[in-house]
Amino acid sequence: MPYITEGEPKPIGSYPDSGIDVLIVGTGLAGLTAAIECRRKGHKVRILEKCPDINTQGDMYFMGLSATKFFKHWPEMAKEFDGISLHNAWIETYKHEGELVIPPIRVSERLREAGLDPDTPPGLFQMRPLVYRMYIRQVERLGVPITFNKKVVDYWEDVQAGKGGVITEDDERYEADIVIAADGVGSKAQKLVGGQVRAMKSGRAMWRAAFDIKYLDKKPEIKEFFSMYTPKGGEKPEPIVRTWLGPGAYAMSLTRPETIIWIMNHDVTGSEKESWTHTVEADDVLKNMDNKISKPWAFEFKELVKLTPPKTIINFELFWRNPQPKWASPGARVVNIGDAAHSFLPASGNGATQAIEDAVSLAACLQIGGREKVPQSVRAHVRMRFIRNACAQKLGFSNAELLQDTDWKHARIDPRQAQPRMPKWVWQHDPEQYAYEVYDHVVESMKKGIPFDKDFDMPLNYPPGYTYEPWKIEDIRDALRAGRKVELGAGDWD
Repeated sequence: MPYITEGEPKPIGSYPDSGIDVLIVGTGLAGLTAAIECRRKGHKVRILEKCPDINTQGDMYFMGLSATKFFKHWPEMAKEFDGISLHNAWIETYKHEGELVIPPIRVSERLREAGLDPDTPPGLFQMRPLVYRMYIRQVERLGVPITFNKKVVDYWEDVQAGKGGVITEDDERYEADIVIAADGVGSKAQKLVGGQVRAMKSGRAMWRAAFDIKYLDKKPEIKEFFSMYTPKGGEKPEPIVRTWLGPGAYAMSLTRPETIIWIMNHDVTGSEKESWTHTVEADDVLKNMDNKISKPWAFEFKELVKLTPPKTIINFELFWRNPQPKWASPGARVVNIGDAAHSFLPASGNGATQAIEDAVSLAACLQIGGREKVPQSVRAHVRMRFIRNACAQKLGFSNAELLQDTDWKHARIDPRQAQPRMPKWVWQHDPEQYAYEVYDHVVESMKKGIPFDKDFDMPLNYPPGYTYEPWKIEDIRDALRAGRKVELGAGDWD
């Protein structure tokens, strides 16, 4: 299992009771990971969730290696993750109109061509329902209490009492030593934290669908086109990712033995919502997908859309909040993690990864500092994480540029020109190990009053040679509209 890193596993029971009472809001990957890791670190954990249950719907996303390193402490999760992972996947790339540009090649070969170790991939494509069920089973094994139908409408803290808390829609109050706001890009904690309260519309959305491959039986030629890939001399078909790259948009499909998944990034159409339960029908996709382009999308991809069963296509609106170093409340008794702290474009391949990293880092920092130093630990965690996330967010725009404005002349020769960048500074990172390595240094720097972006002696978890400079999505959007490339800044981003 290549995603399991070296080092001594420390399973549940390895840490004494910390006495820290943790209240988590939200059951996304950030919230569930925080619950799992906080329990392992000896903290007491409760979760509030606004929905009637945990949403396991969805399709696929990229899960980076750095987000799986904590599995070494959880053998059941490690085994299950290995079983649901795509170890021998293939990938091929088309122009959006249907021309095959990069024939099928094993993902491991693409990694080798990029100078990476194919036995240690930077991450894996995963099916969201399978990963969430794995997480839910682990939370249930730990007996972490989840209270459903509790929509949080406000956050508060009492610095003198050393407590943070929330107020729910039905006017109930909950408090804890630390409240972890893992409730997404629209988190009400922003008001208390003092950051940018309202998330901005990005102007982009994702059509996403996952369904039983039997629905393709109506058109055998389409089922054949989207079948799994059988290599020459191979005994059985293997999963394959197909990508279509077009002007201002891109699409992907994943074929597994019983399931077909497709997604398409597009300009907003007016029918999108930020919801995993909001669906549109195929006609809505078909009438909008050829907007603003000179050549129509590939016949095969359009037929795949047509064959998608009713009430299956999610049109998920993408929101954005500019990078902001304020993730914690003034008294550091409430802290944002995941999308509540930093939102990512899908092209970044980093949203789920950084959310999980946040949770692992925060749980470790709380354990290091103990109950008497919760605010110190929260502030140290934020300081460790902010520049790394700001860099990963910016990398997402650069990756979107590669996918939506592909240089086909060079991509035919070098396939890396048509695939997202996955630099080592992202996937080699171990957020738990890093927290233990730099915690004392970070605390000492805070005591000395050294600004977070001037601590040049701190070991880096972002591009070597990079110096943080504030940036806004509006500036990047304006540059792209003017035909200028995304400027990442100094440093070794690769």
